[in-house]
Amino acid sequence: MERFHPYWRLLIVANHFALVIVAYLLAFLLRFDFRVPSSEWQLFLLTLPLVLVIRAVFFAWFQLYQGLWRYVSMQDILAMLKAVTLSSLLFLAAVLAIFGRDFPWSIVVLDWIICLALIGGVRLAHRAFRESSQRYRHVERRRTLIVGAGDGGELLIREMQRSLTLNYDFLGFVDDDPHKQGRRIHGIEVVGTVDQLPHLCRFLEVHEIVIATPSATRDQQQRTFARCRESGVPFKTVPSLNDLLEGKARIAQLQEVRPDDLLGRQSVRLDLDKLGREHQGKRILVTGAAGSIGSELCRQIAPFQPEVLLLFDRAESNLYFIDLELRREYPSLKVIPVVGDILDRSKVEEVIHDYAPDVFYHAAAYKHVPLMEAHPLEAIENNIFGTEAVAIAARRGSVKKLVFISTDKAVRPVGIMGMTKRMAECLLLCLNGGSTTFVAVRFGNVLGSDGSVLPLFRWQIANGGPVTVTEPEASRYFMLLSEAAQLVLQAGTIGHGGEVFFLDMGQPIRILDLAESLIRLTGLEPGRDMPIETIGLRPGERLQEELVMEQEVLLASEHEKVFLVQNHNFNGEEFSKDLEELRLLVRLRDRGGAVAQLKTMAGRY
Repeated sequence: MERFHPYWRLLIVANHFALVIVAYLLAFLLRFDFRVPSSEWQLFLLTLPLVLVIRAVFFAWFQLYQGLWRYVSMQDILAMLKAVTLSSLLFLAAVLAIFGRDFPWSIVVLDWIICLALIGGVRLAHRAFRESSQRYRHVERRRTLIVGAGDGGELLIREMQRSLTLNYDFLGFVDDDPHKQGRRIHGIEVVGTVDQLPHLCRFLEVHEIVIATPSATRDQQQRTFARCRESGVPFKTVPSLNDLLEGKARIAQLQEVRPDDLLGRQSVRLDLDKLGREHQGKRILVTGAAGSIGSELCRQIAPFQPEVLLLFDRAESNLYFIDLELRREYPSLKVIPVVGDILDRSKVEEVIHDYAPDVFYHAAAYKHVPLMEAHPLEAIENNIFGTEAVAIAARRGSVKKLVFISTDKAVRPVGIMGMTKRMAECLLLCLNGGSTTFVAVRFGNVLGSDGSVLPLFRWQIANGGPVTVTEPEASRYFMLLSEAAQLVLQAGTIGHGGEVFFLDMGQPIRILDLAESLIRLTGLEPGRDMPIETIGLRPGERLQEELVMEQEVLLASEHEKVFLVQNHNFNGEEFSKDLEELRLLVRLRDRGGAVAQLKTMAGRY
């Protein structure tokens, strides 16, 4: 077959010509009951070139010579219908103009029906043969149930049936919609509900469950996972809706259930036009570019084709790898890694002077809560005065916009890390008003980021436990890394200066529930196979996080997942005096005095 590949298009055209001839011949035979008069044979031969030319032009116009028959779809069928119908109408007009009413109109109708049946039928037969040959290959096939008889399940079946490598025997769908019970999708019946999964798995001798509900809510996903665990059968899921929409994965790329799936976060709707105007052809600087948040910001910015993407960080190893990743994924993008510390004002000013960035994302920060309690002077220096250094350098360098990454721990903070982030927010409010627009964006825990609890739980499980939680009722707001980065970019485009934005974090999740779910994902049972210990709240932690302070109000923005935090009680002059006193205490290395001053400021502002 490889010898024919250079001539494949020619063979397809010849095949279509043959089908057109056969259809036209059958139309004459049927019209005259297979006893065609000699005069009509002459009419057939006289008009055959005309029908061939007209069909060929319309088939080429609708690209029928270019499609792969194995992947024929409704879109292809519609294209065939349009091509055959329009070519038949033109042919009818032509023969009426040439022969008048002497030409039998019924031949045109018969030819239209037969030609459409042959052109479409050959394609459908090719696809059916290919899928049936896959179905009856003599290989061991996994008996599988699909959760979700919606668009995700239908698309999964369609892709699986086209694959020659995936050996699944789909026994049925499971769906909670009562109207779908007993119905069939691509010949596969909806056999029950999610709650019936354990019984169905035993009755049908199921080997595996595939969850095809990429847009399900967290509660729906949790319930499905629980029923799957009760069934005792391995289960996988299709990629997340974000990955499918962004083209990072296909529906048939099944994967083990990940911790990200536990959140059940909905996909983010982005204003791509506005993001494109903000970043395309611009010079973008990201501090903390080697960290989890900073590196994801870089990944999300890169597709918008900035002129230059500057990666600033002091962690040279991680910086090296994110630089490699971006250069491989976006070879035409100019990526410049810069090794430096935000506390080094001369280095920051040098980078801004040399590259003149238009937009500045400041993600560099200390964020491990217990460590910052033990090292408060370092937290104050890096998170407050490091932010001051980059903000002043940005203003001196006429950077158009600086977006600061804050945290929900800045709301009525009880720990050093949250206090330093709140003071950094206040600092930017004081500095705003010049040529540079300063915007702060708050959000909660990012699942899987360097500062989240997930890496700790994974490490504890890998080492045999115990898994430690602070308090059974302790809860946090969580979101996905890609979602957080996307919404930070969106909030940055909304801000006009001096705003603090808060990202929609959904509902809080108990840390204990997250730990138990993660243990179950590894195939273990919490408490029985993996112990869980309660260690109490650590310094700087509280039972639940809060969204706004007493003097703050959340207002809607132009994006449904981004809110504006409004505070009318902030006094910039008093804050500046308090900040100078804090600076002096840090220079003197007066740990007790600096911490006391920080707490006073956090309570005041």
